[in-house]
Amino acid sequence: MTTVALLVRPPEPGTVLDRLVDSGAVTAAEAADLYAAMARDVAVAVRASGGDLLVNYLPVGADDPTEPAEDEESLDAVRSMLAPALDDPDAPRYEVQVGSSLSARVGNTVTHLLDREAVQSAAVVRPSAPFVQRRIVDSAAMKLRQSEVVLGPATDGRVSYAAFTEPVDFEDAFAQPAVETLTDRGRDAGLDVDFLETLPVAETPGGFATLVSQLRARGRADLWVPPHTAAVVEDIGLVATATADGLAVGRD
Repeated sequence: MTTVALLVRPPEPGTVLDRLVDSGAVTAAEAADLYAAMARDVAVAVRASGGDLLVNYLPVGADDPTEPAEDEESLDAVRSMLAPALDDPDAPRYEVQVGSSLSARVGNTVTHLLDREAVQSAAVVRPSAPFVQRRIVDSAAMKLRQSEVVLGPATDGRVSYAAFTEPVDFEDAFAQPAVETLTDRGRDAGLDVDFLETLPVAETPGGFATLVSQLRARGRADLWVPPHTAAVVEDIGLVATATADGLAVGRD
């Protein structure tokens, strides 16, 4: 069984999906709704899989992000965010994120799980990857039987999912292009690396436009879409449109 850490923060307007807000794709309030919806879809996918969900929340009220200090207000906000999607929002384990950067927080979480808790494998995923579904988590678990590092490539050189049976050097491990950096760290440690299918992530305007386009196309084809994310995109009226530079997100 893989312990899958969902890295989240309270979805306050102005604090999440800031690149999408800066690009004009969504407002700060819409970004908060979208972030919450994506987090719900990822949490449901992990819970439905053979993995064990760990909600790794950012204690936004903590004085020192490098120290493991609990933040009840942040914890309550994250529980409330996930509650509409989970039969029992208290069922997952909740732990604070520790670290001053994404790479540090991922490294602390994965290393703690593998070394301190002695889990067989540990993975990390973020709400920006709502197309991560049950079969993706289970496929990664199968690949981890042969390779110590399994990555889900994503748009813009990013990763949608990262799983490990052995820790690597996580310092700046998510430096772009993250899929190459993480692969290099695995190979430098003498580990085998394998890959999942490529999925869109909503971390950049381009990645978000790809995600919206796939939501629309799959919905039109009556195929599976992450339901909470799709509902918010539909409610806002977001569509992918062609520009001179590629795809952008507009309104229908």
